[in-house]
Amino acid sequence: MQNKKIHQGRNIKRFREMLGIKQEALAFDLGEDWNQKKISLLEQKETIEEDILERISQILKVPVEVIENMDEEQAVNIIANTFDNGSILNGINHNPSFHPIDKVLQLHEEKIAL
Repeated sequence: MQNKKIHQGRNIKRFREMLGIKQEALAFDLGEDWNQKKISLLEQKETIEEDILERISQILKVPVEVIENMDEEQAVNIIANTFDNGSILNGINHNPSFHPIDKVLQLHEEKIAL
């Protein structure tokens, strides 16, 4: 099995984007020494210093180990093999087996009966 190197900068970028945080906002949270350009350069680095990783993990609320070890190919593979069209993610069913209007009417009728 090939020992693939994890790109920590790319992982930071992915988590930042998933959380909807702009580079400028991350730079602001890191302090005065940081700006958007410096975050952009950081996200291009394959390996990032431990102290910076710790600060970023606190800001993004993601464990350092996840940033250090997340392999995108493995994550995509797990997702692809775990979910199908009928799966319910986060408990939200976008294809309910009942009509929502019928449920509202039922609740309204129950309320009137009370």
